[in-house]
Formats: sequence, C-alpha cells, structure tokens
Amino acid sequence: MYGLTQDKSVDAIALTAVDREGLDAYRAEAGDIENNMLDAQGFEGKFGSFAVIFGKDGGPARILAGVDEPPEDPRANLHLFAKLAARLPAKRTYALDPDEWPETPWEQAALGWGLAHYRFGRYLDKDKSPVKSALRLPETVDLDEVADQIEAMFLARDLINTPANDMGPAELCGQARRIAERCGARLRVLVGKKLLAEDYPAIYAVGKGSARPPALIDLRWGEPDHPKLTLVGKGVIFDTGGLNLKSAGGMALMKKDMGGAAVTLALASLVMNRRLPVRLRLLIPAVENSPGRNAYRPSDVIRTRKGISVEIGNTDAEGRVVLCDALAEAVDEQPDLIVDMATLTGACRVALGQDLPGFWTPSDVLGADLARAGNESHDPIWRMPLWRPYRQNLKSAVADINNMANTSYAGAITAALYLHEFVKPFENWVHFDAYCWRTTALPGTPKGAEASALRAIYRFLRNRYRD
Repeated sequence: MYGLTQDKSVDAIALTAVDREGLDAYRAEAGDIENNMLDAQGFEGKFGSFAVIFGKDGGPARILAGVDEPPEDPRANLHLFAKLAARLPAKRTYALDPDEWPETPWEQAALGWGLAHYRFGRYLDKDKSPVKSALRLPETVDLDEVADQIEAMFLARDLINTPANDMGPAELCGQARRIAERCGARLRVLVGKKLLAEDYPAIYAVGKGSARPPALIDLRWGEPDHPKLTLVGKGVIFDTGGLNLKSAGGMALMKKDMGGAAVTLALASLVMNRRLPVRLRLLIPAVENSPGRNAYRPSDVIRTRKGISVEIGNTDAEGRVVLCDALAEAVDEQPDLIVDMATLTGACRVALGQDLPGFWTPSDVLGADLARAGNESHDPIWRMPLWRPYRQNLKSAVADINNMANTSYAGAITAALYLHEFVKPFENWVHFDAYCWRTTALPGTPKGAEASALRAIYRFLRNRYRD
C-alpha cells in the first residue's frame, strides 16, 4: 500500500532522526568504525540529508536522517520523507521509533513516503515506481485514510497529466462514471443540446465551437438526512482561448485547464471512500474551448441559468462562463456548503505563485476554518479578498455583466466577483483559484500536475462533518 506498513513481523532498519546536537551525542557513543562511516559520507545532520550505518554483513543496519535547521515550509516533513523514500537503499523496510521523532506529524511522514511513488507512466514503455522500499509506521496512524488521500491525489494528477487527445469531455464523463459505479453513487450526464433543453445555456455556448460536444457531469451520493455538500469543478479539457486565440506559449499547458474538475472529482472520490456523513453532489461542466465554426464570439450576449445576461468581452475568460451555470444550479438547492475549484486566472499565480492556491468566501467563519484546516494538513492555502467595489469593473452597456473586467488590475478578484454574482446572497460558498501544476519539482511532487488544495479541503470537510 504505497510502501507503507504496520506489520511488526517484518525485519526493519531503524530510521533515526538527528540534529547537530543529537549527532554529537551519537558520535560520542559510537565507535571508530561508525564515525569513519559518517565522515566518509560527510554527514552533518542537515535537514534532508541522511547517512547509512552499515552492519557486519555489509548491508544497512541503521539510517541517520538529518533534521537540523528545517526550512520554513509547513510541508517540510512531507518532503523529507518523500526524499528518503526515493533515495534510501532499495528493497528494505525502515521503521520509525516514535520516541526518536517526537515532533514529526505521522500523517505527513506517511503521505510523503507514499507520494514519492507517483509517476505518470501512461505513455512510457516501462512504467515503474521510483520507490522500492517500505516504511513501517506506528499503529496510531490510520493507514487506510492516508492511502485514500494518496489515491485521490494520484487520480487528480493522472487526469490533469493526460493530454487532451485522450481526455476530452466524453473521457472525463467516463472517469466520473467509473468512480460512481465503484462508490455506489448516482450519475447523470447531459451532453450537447440536452444542455439547452435543461437550461444550461452558458455551458453549451462555450463548448459548441468544438467537434467534441460539451457535457455536464452530475453525481449524487449519500444519505438524505445528511447535510448537503456540493462541489463544482471547472472542466475545460483544453483551452485554446477560443476566437481570442492564445499564443503558443499561453496554450502550452492548457491540458491542465480541467484541473478544477480533476481535483473535485478526486475529492468526491475521497469523500465517498471515507464515507463522510454528507449528501454529496458534484457538478462538472466539461467543455473544450475551441475556435470552431460554431464558436461563441467576443461581443456575444449569452443567457445563463440564473437569468443574468453576460456580454462576452473575451472568449478566453471561458472558465467563469461555464461555472456560472453550474453554480446557479448548485445554489438553487440551498446546500449546507458549496466549494468550487478552477484553474481560473493567471493573476492568482502572479500574486501567490505555484505553491499557494487562493480562495475567496463571503463567510469569515468558513475563511477561518479553511485556513486552520490548511495549517493542520500542512497543505497551505491563502484567503483572498472578495472586494466588492471592484464589481463595477465588470459593467456592460448591453448586458447585466461582462465576463471580462475593463482593467488589467486585480484579475483574480474580479473573476471571483463575477462568480459571486451567481451565488449571492448565499454565504456558505468557497471559490478556489488554483494552478494545479508544478513547473519545478519538489520531493513527492514532480513537475507536472498537482492536486492543489485537495488535502486542505478534505481536512476542512472532515473537521466540519465528522470531527
């Protein structure tokens, strides 16, 4: 199970944490042979480094893991164990002594070790896990929950990493169907002009330019007496920009524009696997934004499910257009909570970089609870302001609202304000603007797709509905 075990019958090599002070104490008690080994490896106890103490048989007998001067990063322990998993001598089992790792969050150790196993190998001749060893953890760790979180993150990464030729609206619907069947959920999918027949005109407008028809995924699960949780994910499987065509550089990563759909689908799978006491609904508008002969145009005015008319200032601001119909449907049921996730704006990446997904909510209670969950799960997120005076930047002379602000400033905020028009006055709404990608690798997080904020949102939901 992702190289994680609690089987005490397996012989294991001790994995010992040492800082500089602990290393001095260890050296004082060790013999010349062990000290020579440490000298030969240049081990000084620095965070992220390790040294192998070899036994009489020539194999590793103990591992000293450096923990001195940890970086100012809440994910440091996760990265440490991911690094150890990838670099320690292979085909061994390593064991942690709780007394030797008193400050380590065990879940982070397990997650880091497990996440190091990820590799997107769908198109490779040889798809092999980069990790060949196991980590034995104390029985206090809930390995089933850790494994379910890892599985959800791998699912989201796989979906985002898959190129659009193999991940169109139909394929995304197929993935949702497989998850629904496995988890005992009900699934309804509206495709093509059925969207118009059931009053989802904005979703249809964005997707009608592609040869692959747009769709709306609608998954339901849970007991009727449980609080209703609705997740909404942006499923733009590829974004060319439409008739406002992107540059080659701007289009290069646009297979990831369905990252919000991937994360919410994986999150829904995790919620169902962990059987959180909620009545879950998942809504994913799945479209390709393409400049085909039927594509929607700049200056078009389109209807929306809520009845708000939208002037299209830019066809490349399509994510908010498809989301507005799904959000209107979500809020119509007045659930306990709505969470939407989208790879919505470059402005949010400029403001927060690739590490920090931004989120908006009109509720200070939800804002505080989410921030706390991010801290508890060591999955950092950042609350952004829903600054209502900027709503004036979305004015249109011919419609109720423009999908594009009339200024280049505060683009992530105006995008959130646009979405807010379709949920207000509903308060229990959270919008995430996430990158869902890494341009630089970290231990346990290779270059490519990332399940941004998934663990933070799951911890928030677990706190709200279970704990």
